[in-house]
Formats: sequence, structure tokens, C-alpha cells
Amino acid sequence: MEDREIVLRIGQLAEEERELGSSHQGVGLTPDEQGRLHEIEVTLDQCWDLLRQRRARRAAGQDPDDVEVRPATVVEGYRQ
Repeated sequence: MEDREIVLRIGQLAEEERELGSSHQGVGLTPDEQGRLHEIEVTLDQCWDLLRQRRARRAAGQDPDDVEVRPATVVEGYRQ
């Protein structure tokens, strides 16, 4: 996956996240919607992590295509 594809995916997920939140202002999300929101958040974290990995490898003169999406258990454990 190329950087531009990752950035596009991030934009799509962020838009879905905004739509989900704004469509339920003042009303709670259903359990299914809460589950979807969690999936979106995890996938966004994975996308950002993948993009950072690619950029770091490129900056180090390495092949950015030689990275993989890290598992949710890894990216969700990062300290901010």
C-alpha cells in the first residue's frame, strides 16, 4: 500500500468517525455503533502507525514497502 492510499484511508475512516458521532448528538450510540466506532479507532491507529513506519524507513534509506500493519494489541499499547 502506498502512502497516498494510507492517507486516503485515514481520511475515509476519520469522516466515518465524524459522521457516526454527529448523527447521534445527544443520543447514545447503539452497541453495534459503539463496536464500529472502536473498530474505526483501532484501524486509524494502525494506519497512522503504518504511515509512520513507511516514512521512517524512507528517511533511513530503507525500503518503505518492507513494513507490515502491526496488530491492534501492539498499536493500542503505545503511550502517547
